[in-house]
Amino acid sequence: MTAIQKSPKVAVLFAGCGHLDDAEVREAELTLLALDQQGAAFQCIAPNAPQFHVINHVTGDVVAGAQRNILEESSCIARVGQCLNLAQAKVADYDALVMPGGYGVAKNHCSFAFKGADADVRPDLAAFVRGFFDTKKPVGAICIAPALVALALSQTQDSAAMTLGNDAGCAAALTQLGQQNHNTPNATQIVIDEVHKLITTPAFMFDDAKLSDVSIGIGRCVAEVLKRV
Repeated sequence: MTAIQKSPKVAVLFAGCGHLDDAEVREAELTLLALDQQGAAFQCIAPNAPQFHVINHVTGDVVAGAQRNILEESSCIARVGQCLNLAQAKVADYDALVMPGGYGVAKNHCSFAFKGADADVRPDLAAFVRGFFDTKKPVGAICIAPALVALALSQTQDSAAMTLGNDAGCAAALTQLGQQNHNTPNATQIVIDEVHKLITTPAFMFDDAKLSDVSIGIGRCVAEVLKRV
């Protein structure tokens, strides 16, 4: 009798909803679409905590006094009741981790947007991300999310190959964190670190990237993650 092959289950870490202060919505949706199209099950995850600040996405200005919750905002993407509190998430329950980008990753999950290589990172998030590397499970990091990986790995003096596009400041920060920066020319590209099973793609690190190119890069990233499950 032929055994039924189980679909891989992937943890998808969100940082809210809105690219200037939370998750990049298009990257998040393209990630979920790619996982679904390639036969993977997924669980959206976010910390139950206030986001760093709220940005008016019409003007780009900080909204004084406004407060929003990362888990609640992430649920705008994942749909009601379908985003798990990070505090309840266990690495053992998943075969892989994929992280879309957006400034929320660099503001809510860590302070890379403000401090670069000197940034701190939420301890629970650092432990969750490192847990996948410790158990040799593949990780996909999109857009600015490799910065979170870099900070988590640097805490244990580990070094991996990754990309944040071709921004000189980001490249310098990755190098300062002891990581192996690889510049990429456009959003369709990926960088694979075979030892760490880490796949990165720049997506909207290129502000003028076409959505179709971002889709290609994310699709390639997800495919390579699933190959390594």
